[in-house]
Amino acid sequence: MSTRARITFAVVGLIVASCGGGGETDDTSGDTGAIETTTTLDSPTEVLTIMSHDSFAGGVTDDTFAPFTEATGIEVRVLPAGDAGSMVNQAILTVDNPIADVLFGIDDSFLSRAFEAGIFAAHESPLLDEVPDDLQLDDEHRVTPIDRGDVCLNYDLEYFSNGVRPPLNLEQLTNPEYEDLLVVEHPGTSSPGLAFLLSTIATFGEDGWQDYWRALVDNGVKVARDWDTAYYSDATWWGGDRPLVVSYASSPPAEVIFADPPTDEAITGVIDEGCYGQIEFAGVLAGTGNETAAGLLVDFMLSPEFQSQVPLTWFVFPANSTVELPQEFVDHTLVPASPNRLDPDLVEENREQWIEEWTEIVLP
Repeated sequence: MSTRARITFAVVGLIVASCGGGGETDDTSGDTGAIETTTTLDSPTEVLTIMSHDSFAGGVTDDTFAPFTEATGIEVRVLPAGDAGSMVNQAILTVDNPIADVLFGIDDSFLSRAFEAGIFAAHESPLLDEVPDDLQLDDEHRVTPIDRGDVCLNYDLEYFSNGVRPPLNLEQLTNPEYEDLLVVEHPGTSSPGLAFLLSTIATFGEDGWQDYWRALVDNGVKVARDWDTAYYSDATWWGGDRPLVVSYASSPPAEVIFADPPTDEAITGVIDEGCYGQIEFAGVLAGTGNETAAGLLVDFMLSPEFQSQVPLTWFVFPANSTVELPQEFVDHTLVPASPNRLDPDLVEENREQWIEEWTEIVLP
């Protein structure tokens, strides 16, 4: 017995036409601007599982996927899997018996590794026309862009208001005035940590980044296992002793929105130079047995209904260009003029070697 679901993704959100057992359904949307897909779910399922990094899982509430559940009758569960690197490792290790239906949070630095392992099934979303071409990195549609952001150095505005000015670029981090002030994440276990390493490689070259990191070590750089530790334990604005932290260009609006007591001013700033651009993707995991339903879930994650939640929940930019950004996000988010990027194939070819070299230099 099959279940046929007719789902309409409208410009303003997800509209349910109908969802029921067997037979064709009637289209009641009446929305001429909608993109419609009629899909037969050959293997009906009551639950879909998204495996994601912890940062995404921490922002999910009962309301996040409620419109999808209302439209399809399918409950969505989120399985936290550590940082992005750990998540991809788990997906590869379980490729023959996937523990989820959808993987979300893989960024472009891990794509080639995932493709080589064959963890994704192809799925081309009908909403890709609303996504800028420069975010669509996979012609085979194994993954779908969901958001984008920039990993940047954040600094404590209060700390640097008393004489010492914040650095202007990566090179200045090795100056004596910034000794023992910087905390970074481990590139082997942290997505922003890897992005920062890649940014230093893009800045200083494949033959120069090693000396740069030796200089950072001599200047007292601290290494945290993950972003949560670096940001919430080591940063001075959260009680730590490091006023320079590898985080995101969009971290300041989070500090404004969640401030207690409320404030209109960010307590952190962003250093424009040396940022690294990231794109996060969702993909249907091959062999789940629920590929069709999982594809609908990926479509929902690209719809305005979901994408409108992205800026003020996960503090990154939605991939869907039709979504209007909240004003407070616009007011406090720096958009780097020229973020660094490396070709994903180059990253895949060298990532493990670079991390091994970094470990020998920074954590001998």
